[in-house]
Amino acid sequence: MWHTTIFTGTKIKLMSNFNGLGMNLGNLSRLSQAQTRSISPENFNGDKGKGGMATEGTGEKPGRDLGQGWKISPSIRIEAGEERELADIKGSGAIQQIWMTPTGHWRYSIIRIYWDDQEQPSVECPVGDFFACGWQKYAQVSSLAVCVNPGSAFNCYWEMPFRKRCRITMTNIGAEAMVLYYQINYTLTDVPDDCAYFHAQFRRTNPLPYKEDFTILDGVQGRAISPAFT
Repeated sequence: MWHTTIFTGTKIKLMSNFNGLGMNLGNLSRLSQAQTRSISPENFNGDKGKGGMATEGTGEKPGRDLGQGWKISPSIRIEAGEERELADIKGSGAIQQIWMTPTGHWRYSIIRIYWDDQEQPSVECPVGDFFACGWQKYAQVSSLAVCVNPGSAFNCYWEMPFRKRCRITMTNIGAEAMVLYYQINYTLTDVPDDCAYFHAQFRRTNPLPYKEDFTILDGVQGRAISPAFT
């Protein structure tokens, strides 16, 4: 039995300034002018009403008798040494959820995220480590920010705002091709001035020098604080 819960309204006049971000159970019923979108191998550009419209892809042969509207393109193939652009989003808004299931060696699949036309990525990390599975072995993770479910289903719910553009790429630095299943859910809306940008960077030293400090984070600066609050 399926149970569906929805919120409905009749002749509601939208007066709220809610921008659709910061989603939680406390504001789940609030209406906004935000536009929700989803990018996947079925809809590379996140166009409205284009999900499930693919007619060719990695599921083309097993889905040949099902036709359009089924999982004809559930994934992409990334060759050895190839970089694939997963998303190129224009405008202001925020990434709200990312789901991925990659094949191959997770340390050899590098996810990069660029905010607002920057040249250097704000996120640069092996896909397994980004989703808290750094040892090329499935381990269940259950948290508000990251969930890793059976079958190496990686999910993250970090809210990642951007103001002009968001680009997400995946690079296969391994010697063999990989297959990537993914879905990127985001919202186009106004972003408050006090929203910061999400960053994640992978660093590793092997072997770690004996009796030496390993710097995890350095050089981070916050905004200036008014003397009234010091």
